[in-house]
Amino acid sequence: MISSGIRETIRFIVQHKMVSVLVSSAGGIEEDFIKCLAPTYLGDFKLKGQELRNDGINRLGNLLVPNENYCLFEDWLTPILNKMVDEQDNNSVLWTPSKFIHRLGKEINHPDSVYYWAYKNDIPVFCPAITDGSIGDMLYFFSYKRKLVIDVVEDIRRINDIAVRAPCTGMIILGGGVIKHHTCNANLMRNGAEFSVFINTGQEFDGSDSGASPDEAVSWGKIKATATPIKVSADATMIFPLIVSQTFVKELKKRKNNELDDTSI
Repeated sequence: MISSGIRETIRFIVQHKMVSVLVSSAGGIEEDFIKCLAPTYLGDFKLKGQELRNDGINRLGNLLVPNENYCLFEDWLTPILNKMVDEQDNNSVLWTPSKFIHRLGKEINHPDSVYYWAYKNDIPVFCPAITDGSIGDMLYFFSYKRKLVIDVVEDIRRINDIAVRAPCTGMIILGGGVIKHHTCNANLMRNGAEFSVFINTGQEFDGSDSGASPDEAVSWGKIKATATPIKVSADATMIFPLIVSQTFVKELKKRKNNELDDTSI
């Protein structure tokens, strides 16, 4: 979703501290930082792969990312990885995916970045498949130089503990795949979330978790049986900004008005 048009919408709710936790794919992490380093271009879904490959351009749907962007990302990331190994070896720092992302948010120091604001507002960001993308490529190359340990077990404990200890939880899940399951599974540990909104184009008939209905999640105890969850079968890049405009934005305006009232008193 960071790659495909709603980065600014996600950044808005993180910047204004309107979420407690984020769960992302590896692509959703790295593309945020890459966009701080170099632009992504608008292309077309039907551009020929072989021609793009010859020109050193990668296609994300109808978006185009030059190879040079990933070279810039590697140049930026490698010194940070070296610092992380130094802290691991010298100060016994145990790195996890969420601590790694927190550190990258600090290092990017760019107000356009979602994870810069997550760092500033101390909002944990979980990425259970952190190696499934360019970050994984960089970690692979780096592993032949130095040994960096990233502990996923510590993060599964952290996200599950957050869910278990929360007085109430709500999930807004854009798309499917591992992030959908990871978020829902954390809520299984508390016998289900109280509120849930799924926005995706997945279909239930193929048996995938991505297309599974909220009612299937109820059967697993990931959503409470007393809840009234919904699934919006639509393109999240169009629907989510509309939902945010009618919910989070209105709530933010309400908070600011209350602050003004308190000041006037």
